[in-house]
Amino acid sequence: MQHRFKSDQGGSTENATGVYLASFGAAQTVTGSKHILYTPDVDILIDCGLFQGIKSLRIKNWEAPGFEIERIGALCLTHAHLDHCGYIPRLVGAGYRGKIYMTAPTRELTELILRDSAKIQEEDAWKANRYGYSKHHPAKPLYTLTDVERCLHQFVTIEPGVEINIAKQVSMKYMLSGHIPGACSITFTVSDKKVLFSGDIGRTHSAFLDAPQHGAPADVIIMESTYGDRLHGTQEAESELEDAINSTLEIGGNVMIPCFAVGRAQEIIRILYLLKQAGKIPLSLPVYLDSPMAAAASEILLRYPEWSTLSENECRMMMKGLIINEKHENTIGIIKNKKSKIIIAGSGMLSGGRILEYLKHYAGDKRNCLILSGFQAEGTRGRALLEKTHEIRIDGQYFPVRARTVSLNNLSAHADQHELIEWLKSSSKKETQVFLVHGEPGAQESLRVKIRVTLGFEARIIREDEKMKLFDILNALAKKKTSKLAK
Repeated sequence: MQHRFKSDQGGSTENATGVYLASFGAAQTVTGSKHILYTPDVDILIDCGLFQGIKSLRIKNWEAPGFEIERIGALCLTHAHLDHCGYIPRLVGAGYRGKIYMTAPTRELTELILRDSAKIQEEDAWKANRYGYSKHHPAKPLYTLTDVERCLHQFVTIEPGVEINIAKQVSMKYMLSGHIPGACSITFTVSDKKVLFSGDIGRTHSAFLDAPQHGAPADVIIMESTYGDRLHGTQEAESELEDAINSTLEIGGNVMIPCFAVGRAQEIIRILYLLKQAGKIPLSLPVYLDSPMAAAASEILLRYPEWSTLSENECRMMMKGLIINEKHENTIGIIKNKKSKIIIAGSGMLSGGRILEYLKHYAGDKRNCLILSGFQAEGTRGRALLEKTHEIRIDGQYFPVRARTVSLNNLSAHADQHELIEWLKSSSKKETQVFLVHGEPGAQESLRVKIRVTLGFEARIIREDEKMKLFDILNALAKKKTSKLAK
């Protein structure tokens, strides 16, 4: 069933002169990124992610996307995280046959993430059917490995900084956004107007990635607002992690670090390597990487050294000190090992993955410590643990939580409020229209007010089912001709 647009301009997708914007995900929430730029020449879908978190959002993954798939002429990915790429197999399964544009690292990482996502969904469906905790009979995966294979031939890689024509009056250019390796913002030029989609914006100062790039100021900016209401801490992540590990070791506990396999896992591994080399945590302390996907992602990143500030030698050295567990059946053996250890496992918001097996056995012991190193969306287990829940539900059962939870606020891969404002200042001009996506309502409202007070113009928070006219192409062309005649 298609959504009925609430258009503040009264236009429709049949308009032959107007350029419009609509969001079908990551509108007043941080997951399910799907935005459409409607132009007279082509309708472009920017990102195609899964909804995560609360059930009312996750249910949307099973519904029709709310737009006419046959009208989409191109899909452009900003980066490889599941909330930006995870819906692709469903889109292709529903009939999308066009190109899917992305950078080379994003192409390899997206394939890796989609395969892992399909595998987890197949396993979850199998468990639900075996143990009978799903109300669906039988429980089915959202998509399968076969579905993932079907969409890979549509992937097209492009170079950042290179202008690509995708229609008569529409071109695009990718620019590094500093979020994870391969991540980019995208500027679309429609006639003589520039529309900039930020994707996820990274930190200004990162030991792992280059700072976000800036192009020419855009006429329209659609920007993320994940941390629009807060500033990251001033304490170094290394010292926070050192304190959490050593205080846990003193009482004989284990350290669990749920991680996003791409970007965050590699950053954590690097910090642990540096702490060991500096003698700040025991050199003999076992560090288990119980995430084949994170290990594979690390190998992929070695093939793209230009996307990271780390040298190839440093990458290899930091991986050398890990105990990598490939097989799921070995996880129980690691759990039964009584010695203190560090476990790095997916997923980052504890929505699935092997970290859940460790939580079942370790969450009830107050000697243990869970370290959260990224944003925890509303309705996820990670958010519940951050808010000090007393129990957690896994595979239909409740497990008590007595382990300590520590949040590494300064290790985020997302820009904070100050960094978002600085990015916007460099990317905009006085007449720029700004729209906020990918943020929870409180964060978006805080950023909206901060933009007005600091930069002096209004930003608008996008709602789902809302279609907005950005500008009129005929007007833009008329102004261009008038300007040439004046010369």
